[in-house]
Amino acid sequence: MMMLDRRYIDIVLVPSGLVIMFGYHLFLLYRILKLPHTTVVGYENHNKLAWVERMMQATPDETGIALQVISSSLSASTNLASLSIALSSLIGTWIGSTTKVFMSEVIYGDTSTATASVKYISLIICFLAAFTCFIHSARYFVHATFLLSTLNSNVPVEYVQTAVIRGGNFWAMGLRALYFATTLLLWIFGPIPMFICSVFMVVILAFLDTNSTPLHRFSFSSSSPSLNQRLKKIHGAFGDLSDIHKHPLYTVNTSPFISLA
Repeated sequence: MMMLDRRYIDIVLVPSGLVIMFGYHLFLLYRILKLPHTTVVGYENHNKLAWVERMMQATPDETGIALQVISSSLSASTNLASLSIALSSLIGTWIGSTTKVFMSEVIYGDTSTATASVKYISLIICFLAAFTCFIHSARYFVHATFLLSTLNSNVPVEYVQTAVIRGGNFWAMGLRALYFATTLLLWIFGPIPMFICSVFMVVILAFLDTNSTPLHRFSFSSSSPSLNQRLKKIHGAFGDLSDIHKHPLYTVNTSPFISLA
């Protein structure tokens, strides 16, 4: 009877933990689509849209700031992608080295070989999903870099905004895949730690994903003039100089010198 309880405890707790995780993220997706101002993702996307609009109005000297910001995000995506593929490879190597003594004496739950294989395969899937998301995030950030570095062109602001937003969204999806991998990693030590980690992580994420800061209405027309407006001001200044040349402030009478000749 004891072995029956240990065998079926995985069937009860593990799906319950996964349902809690998936249910929370489905609810978060609904809030992002319908009530974006109540989530941190919607708040960050709102600020990113304003940032791209301002950077598209910047001078060529200021474009380097935007490229540095995109470069830092690109480096973070590539590093996490490398970490995800390395962890998936490590877990694949670990499958054949797990001893039966560790599984039977430490884990309270199903210790069969089939269940152990499901644990490792689920972990590998999560890390590969995170790797794919981070790679796509780096791809969109690279595309945004190309668009931002195209000086003196009429690239639409929406193109750059779409690339930056998609890069950030894939970054967030990669992090969510790592969160799932964390809960599945504890499943190796038994279904009870996995279920506790799922509940604890949902509570923490519900606090971190909630936004209470009002969305700011950015305006760059008065404080941050565009390059064309600055050129118009410079052209107007040169126009004033040309008027001074046409109408000098004083004149020199050269008639006495002419009469001497």
